[in-house]
Amino acid sequence: MPCMDLLANVDVFPEPNHGTLVNRVSWQGGGKVATGMVAAARLGAVCAMMGGVGDDDYGRTCLWDFQRHGINTDRMLIRQNASTSLSIVISDRATKGRSILFHRGSAPNWTPEEIDESVIRSSRFFFFAHLNEPMTRFCRVARESGAETFMDVDQYSEDTIRNIELIDYFIASEFVYNRMFSDENFEVNCRSVMALGPKVVVFTLGGRGCVGVSGQGFFQLETYPVDVVDTVGAGDVFHGAFLAGLLKGWSHRDCADFANAVSSIKVTRPGGRAGIPDMETARHFMKTGEIRQEELDQRTREYERGLQHE
Repeated sequence: MPCMDLLANVDVFPEPNHGTLVNRVSWQGGGKVATGMVAAARLGAVCAMMGGVGDDDYGRTCLWDFQRHGINTDRMLIRQNASTSLSIVISDRATKGRSILFHRGSAPNWTPEEIDESVIRSSRFFFFAHLNEPMTRFCRVARESGAETFMDVDQYSEDTIRNIELIDYFIASEFVYNRMFSDENFEVNCRSVMALGPKVVVFTLGGRGCVGVSGQGFFQLETYPVDVVDTVGAGDVFHGAFLAGLLKGWSHRDCADFANAVSSIKVTRPGGRAGIPDMETARHFMKTGEIRQEELDQRTREYERGLQHE
């Protein structure tokens, strides 16, 4: 579900009943699939978003951000007299950690009857983050039309495991790995998940990079060294970059390496979207280890201007 992120950075998180100076504030669109789609679009993918937002400034800003990145929003639903979800994300320089306060808006995302199945049928990939009913039905629609299913498995869920055979690309977080396994025998464990149905299994491991397996073999890739500012959205951006690589026909290992690089660049800027590079910046970084700062600085300033929808 698309949401609005209000991001604030402080030196040290204050104790109860104390205050502190905020170094910077940024307003950015959020949401797992939403941010992944922005990353994919910025890297050249043709994307369409389905979901719901409220008829408020947060919702209009979410739509504006999709549209300025070239994402088709024709199937986005604007809920009248409803509010868009809001996350307040506070990061601190002392620990490089973050705390997230989430307010669920009153705008429902969508109902099954509101989903245009023709969009799914005309796609190469169907990207989602939850696998309960009716999402299982839409996965079958995608499969029937020749599209592949791609899931951001950020949290462990029995629904996901029960329906895992519907997932072609199982791209999961370190939290899911630690819930499923108690050791770091990565290849054996990745293959055990692939045996349940997915064609490709990848686990992101935060600052340690990622591991994965497919019919092309097993890989374990380190992340790229950068000065970390904010890890919000790093996993979401990884998913979008992986998808962008798939659409270019790259190997699964190369997609993961590229996604590692893109998410490494992202964490040098606050929030989930300010640090998303374009393709040229990402490839330059992979070759040289240098980040072209000017455009990312400009994106950061744009998101610091406040809510925008024009």
